[in-house]
Amino acid sequence: MTTQHIGAAGELLVQYRLLKVGIDSARLTTDAGIDLVVYAPGSAEATTVQVKSNLSARPAGGKGQLSRGWDFPHTCPAQLLALVALDVDRVWLFTLAEARELAQQHSPKGVRKLYWFVEPPAGGAGGARHEAEMAQYLLEDRAEQLFPH
Repeated sequence: MTTQHIGAAGELLVQYRLLKVGIDSARLTTDAGIDLVVYAPGSAEATTVQVKSNLSARPAGGKGQLSRGWDFPHTCPAQLLALVALDVDRVWLFTLAEARELAQQHSPKGVRKLYWFVEPPAGGAGGARHEAEMAQYLLEDRAEQLFPH
């Protein structure tokens, strides 16, 4: 599967999940950092979303615990960031401010990385984020808050 296929699958999964909670969206064909425009009738305005997708969790550092991670630009033009894990068909939604604050890495080239472990670290290793802690950001839990009906 190419990176284009992974990206398109992620965008379609976000659209599908939004439709399941009664929210319309449209994919953009230009590559300007905005992948979807979402319209929520309750707010009567459009919201822009950048979607970042990955195919599966990977060992941290190449040999460690399984983790999920996404890179995104600090200067992202979208209002929201959707992070997609295709292996489990999950979508997490963040405001850009939340994503920037939660990102653990920030390169001098303006790229941030947000990641977490799939399972809690062995022995409760200090402060490492894991997937269960990110449940509050799942699309199904955030949709009403971010896209009022």
